[in-house]
Amino acid sequence: MIFVFGGAYQGKTGYAMEAFGKETVCDVSEAGEPDFTKEIITGIDGFAARLVAVGEEPAAWFETRREQWKNCVLIVNDISQGVVPVDKKLRAVREANGRLMMYLAREAEQAHRVFCGIGKRIK
Repeated sequence: MIFVFGGAYQGKTGYAMEAFGKETVCDVSEAGEPDFTKEIITGIDGFAARLVAVGEEPAAWFETRREQWKNCVLIVNDISQGVVPVDKKLRAVREANGRLMMYLAREAEQAHRVFCGIGKRIK
């Protein structure tokens, strides 16, 4: 698995398509579950927020499905920057997203951070 992360609207999907020669994309930012038959899964932070809302831990959800996504490029928005939310629910989403990102980074063969469309391999 290749893990790609960075801020919102930084060109992560375009970077992944070009850098890794991938074409099929599943965006789960607003609805649905990841379709691991696609080469790239993006919007995972939105999916993680929906899992938290129903009481599931996103890292655990991905861990139980490891064999399904081991050949994918997984893209997550890094929502850990900036002011910590006062709202308890938003803070829980941010913390769960951070745990998910740490899990995916550990499991990844490669990890890339994208800023302004420029990717840098960090693992």
